[in-house]
Amino acid sequence: MTSTFHRDDHLERAIGTEEPFDLIIIGGGASGVGTAVDAASRGLSVLLLEGSDFGKGTSSRSTKLIHGGVRYLQQGNIGLVRESLRERALLLNNAPHLVHPLEFVLPCRSQFEVAFYWFGMKLYDCLSSSRQFPSSKRLKHAPIRERLPELEPTSFVAGIAYHDGQFDDSRLLINLVQTAAEQGAVMLNGAKVVELIKPERGAIEGVCFLDIETDKVHRVRGRCVINTTGPFCDDIRRLDRSDVEPLVTSSQGIHLVLPGAFFPGSTALIVPKTKDGRVMFIIPWHQHVLLGTTDTPIPRALEEPTPLNDEIDFLLRTAEVYMHRKPTLQDCLSVFAGIRPLVKQRKNVATSALSRDHTIEVSSSKLVTMTGGKWTTYRKMGADCVDRAMAILQCSPRTSATHQLPVHGSVRYNLANQNSMSNHESKWHDVYGTDLVEIEQMIQGDASLGERFHPSLPIRRAEVLWAVRHEWARTVEDVLARRTRALFLNAAVAREMAPEVVRLMAQELGRDSVWENKQRAAFEKSAMCYVPHQK
Repeated sequence: MTSTFHRDDHLERAIGTEEPFDLIIIGGGASGVGTAVDAASRGLSVLLLEGSDFGKGTSSRSTKLIHGGVRYLQQGNIGLVRESLRERALLLNNAPHLVHPLEFVLPCRSQFEVAFYWFGMKLYDCLSSSRQFPSSKRLKHAPIRERLPELEPTSFVAGIAYHDGQFDDSRLLINLVQTAAEQGAVMLNGAKVVELIKPERGAIEGVCFLDIETDKVHRVRGRCVINTTGPFCDDIRRLDRSDVEPLVTSSQGIHLVLPGAFFPGSTALIVPKTKDGRVMFIIPWHQHVLLGTTDTPIPRALEEPTPLNDEIDFLLRTAEVYMHRKPTLQDCLSVFAGIRPLVKQRKNVATSALSRDHTIEVSSSKLVTMTGGKWTTYRKMGADCVDRAMAILQCSPRTSATHQLPVHGSVRYNLANQNSMSNHESKWHDVYGTDLVEIEQMIQGDASLGERFHPSLPIRRAEVLWAVRHEWARTVEDVLARRTRALFLNAAVAREMAPEVVRLMAQELGRDSVWENKQRAAFEKSAMCYVPHQK
């Protein structure tokens, strides 16, 4: 492993480059990082600046699905579904260590519903050209009970089984950050853009960003600036023009996490239409169960959105209908909220009905803003954005090649012969792909690095060091929320792990006791947003 993945090296390259970058990308979520991968792979010089941490916002808070979107089919958005299914197949090929097919059961309460949804799911099959996802099929009561033994037997008479993709969102994102770096991009988290550099008239010439760690402001030049800050894109647009009309409206979705025993097995459940017209999923994820999601309009986007009591109650009430063991708030291990950046359309339209298509806008000063879209289509979004940027740069056309570009770590490492690991641990650590070889070598060199922080989660000391050395992790939240997923899976366990993680990180980063105390306090404050209690 080279120093390609060390933040200090990327900061030095960002502020030490005399020539302007071809592209400066603001925002380190799926759309921004996908754009960086595409642009760098076409030979453009790229600087990406993320004000917090990669995936801190929406991109680590999804329903963990790579899918065409059954509900978008219901809305009649055939184009988005077809595009999403195509991207689903590409992601399975390019990141097999993180993306895999997942069987879903759609329960039906009548034979009419069976016929209705069967037609829809066969259309879904037809729109997919991939043979890697089995075709849908009708199921009687007994086969469904075999797949989902904890499904409430009175909640259905029959159903339909189909397959979609599942992934770990923030792990895929960090691998994409590494992929962009391997292609030559400069990737920097903890770098908040505070100003757009532009003459009184003419195109933007660069940005000023604040390095959060040193509290210093740096000035960098770029030939084209791209805004991919999702629900916060209007804040950047106002740096360009203070009186700009808002481009997005925000919707919040939350998820509850339960112990795996509440819905064991490897099959998920989709409720296609709840009492208020939403879609809900019950999904196995890292030996836990994920309930989601809601769709609640909110007045403004927050960096750390808070689940609302009504949203929590809605998920629990809906789950009661379908789960034999009735979950309560006390059973929940974690709760998290994410914000969808939805492109504004006509008034008086529910956010659940707004399109998930992406939009690209170019201002008079050549600020490119891309927003909307969804995780599944991040690659296509990036390619479209780079096409637009290259037209502004008047570059000779270079076709995107990301449809066949393997994501970092993409070749699965086989742990079958690792007798020291249980099957559960093997599946957990598979998310590291080829990097797992080097993590295991670290443990072979120092057996203490193979020790777990907590018996409830198979997170080892070596993974913290790996995150700091090779995955841009700078805070305990970076490690426990987005590199290892502990905070998303079990908030109480993550809080117990935090002090030892802080000590290990301080040794690795050369930080003092003042830094440790600040980290513990900051993480405790952040972790309380994930603790499942009535807020």
